[in-house]
Amino acid sequence: MTKKNHTLFIAQFGLLLAIEGIFCFTPLGSLPALGPIVATLAMLPVIITAQLLGTKAGSAMGAFAGLFSFIVWTFMPPNPAVAFVFTPFYRLGEFSGNFGSLLICFVPRILVGTVAGGFYQLLKRRLPERNGLSLSVSAALGSLTNTFLVLGGIWLFFGQQYASVLGGVLLKIIGFVILTNGVPEAVVSAIVAPVVCKPLQVALSRRG
Repeated sequence: MTKKNHTLFIAQFGLLLAIEGIFCFTPLGSLPALGPIVATLAMLPVIITAQLLGTKAGSAMGAFAGLFSFIVWTFMPPNPAVAFVFTPFYRLGEFSGNFGSLLICFVPRILVGTVAGGFYQLLKRRLPERNGLSLSVSAALGSLTNTFLVLGGIWLFFGQQYASVLGGVLLKIIGFVILTNGVPEAVVSAIVAPVVCKPLQVALSRRG
């Protein structure tokens, strides 16, 4: 990578990181949705980073997203009742977070970048004339990666506690969150990713 390209890469990554921070730390990153977990746009910068700058960059952005999420759930949780599943430093009565909280907070976010970037590269090779479709599908898969891994982590590490706090059957709660939060997030990601990435790809190719 030349010095010029390296500088451009840092500038692009920095801009997307700033947007990630805005989505994580302000109400601008929240979707109007029902359910115990706030539906968020925070995975969009991770997905777009992976598609524009590569899988490694997307995974790195996912790590930042996990860090920002950890800070939010530790110090200003959107829903204090379930904050303990995302941070080991939060307690609700008899329930408190642990190392599993860190895994839930960081691993799914990192893998969003890995999955979105990896599948985009694969689909782009298989469907060279359908770039928009490749962007949409890989974005939706990246978003769903976060949804299913977060909920899977909750089921694995905090299943009974989580159900007890929310007062319901765990599988029904998880299914409800998928329908009301996970699916809308995936649809939004599938729509926004090509709208953002396609013109930027054209502009960057002309610049190169």
